[in-house]
Amino acid sequence: MKQQKTNGNIMFLDNISVGKTVKIIKLLSTGIKRKRLLDLGFIKGTKVSVLNKSPFGNPVAYLLRGAVIALRKEDAKNILVLEF
Repeated sequence: MKQQKTNGNIMFLDNISVGKTVKIIKLLSTGIKRKRLLDLGFIKGTKVSVLNKSPFGNPVAYLLRGAVIALRKEDAKNILVLEF
């Protein structure tokens, strides 16, 4: 299932371009994947900057809470963010 832009400035994290900063509004993951994302700092209200995409687009480097985290596209597509 291809996920697209929803309404307004709400998007999925995997659709954000390099250099943009967004704010997390909701995690759609459940179970162990949700816990892993929360442990890494992907918490509602956190600002996330897209730093760099690998040559084939997977994984992507994100800056959040002072740390650089590489996240696979399959995990990023389950994070709703607000573009500002």
